[in-house]
Amino acid sequence: MSGTDTTDDSTGAADGPAFDLRLEVVVLPVTDVDRAKAFYHSTLGYRLDADVAGDDGFRVVQLTPPGSACSIIFGSDLTSAVPGGVRDLMLVVSDLEAVRNDLVRRGVEVSEVFHDAGGVFHHAGTKGRVPGPAPERTSYGSFASYSDPDGNGWVLQEITTRLPGRRAVGVDALAALLEETAEHHDPYEKASPPHHWWDWYAPYLAARQQGAASEEAAATAAAHVEEVRRADREPRSTSPQKDD
Repeated sequence: MSGTDTTDDSTGAADGPAFDLRLEVVVLPVTDVDRAKAFYHSTLGYRLDADVAGDDGFRVVQLTPPGSACSIIFGSDLTSAVPGGVRDLMLVVSDLEAVRNDLVRRGVEVSEVFHDAGGVFHHAGTKGRVPGPAPERTSYGSFASYSDPDGNGWVLQEITTRLPGRRAVGVDALAALLEETAEHHDPYEKASPPHHWWDWYAPYLAARQQGAASEEAAATAAAHVEEVRRADREPRSTSPQKDD
């Protein structure tokens, strides 16, 4: 989304249904399933959710970008779309330069950072691209692009401050996630030395929202608590005393 939010989440979408509609999966047309899997999983580091083969050559692979609630799938006998025909799938990042540098390190051919001459809320397509980030690094205004081996195109968009009206997690979903967090924290709390519950809850919640499995999130939370304990045990540095 390029930042053109037009509805107030507190009142519901205009003329829309009064229930959640969450984008779950995007289908990518590819020519070589193994090559696409290697690119998204091994090169980009997307989480591999499933790789299922069926009769008559059917196969589907699902992967999820880090921190994304939406996954991608591709396979054989899965779609009639032309391989490489998907364009401008947008990935939101908070630090465009850091993500771009990471992609380059992974061997991905990615464009230089650019912005759109038409303004911050224009989609930065192939026309009107201006080198460099948006003036004053305005949120929603800086982009970079790259493609997968088939030519399916991706655009990175930097968003540091969101417009009002966007809600990442609904109340019901957040309540369920908090309940799950409490259930996983309980055995850790009973078996571990005293600690602040928020030092465990925060990394668990963050890891789960970034796509980690519950066991992985619990391990991340436990490691964070240990880091906090070590930091508390380390002697505080003191300034050298001056002689009078």
